[in-house]
Amino acid sequence: MSVLLFDETPYEIINNRVKRKLIHTENLMTVVVDFSEGPWAEADPLHNHPHEQTTFIAEGEVIFYFEGEPEQRLKAGDMVAVPPYVKHAIKLVSPTARLVDSFNPVREDFLK
Repeated sequence: MSVLLFDETPYEIINNRVKRKLIHTENLMTVVVDFSEGPWAEADPLHNHPHEQTTFIAEGEVIFYFEGEPEQRLKAGDMVAVPPYVKHAIKLVSPTARLVDSFNPVREDFLK
């Protein structure tokens, strides 16, 4: 069994406005991502990956972009599912936000 004690686990700093903490099993990864310096003028670049993804908006508000679909404005309590290989991105609308992403399989690129 793995346990992540939030207050005792340091963030991985991705850039000046994104940091994360993660836990995983052999087949499933959960990532808490904190965003700051909002609202952003532009969305992050679209990206895709071979993983299934679900995202829970725990705090704040974002616009979620899916390639070929209308944008979705999401707030705390909302969730979204992203199929493998679908290009997607977010734009922070509130000053900060916390998203909880789950991935299957594990995002090996997130592991050190």
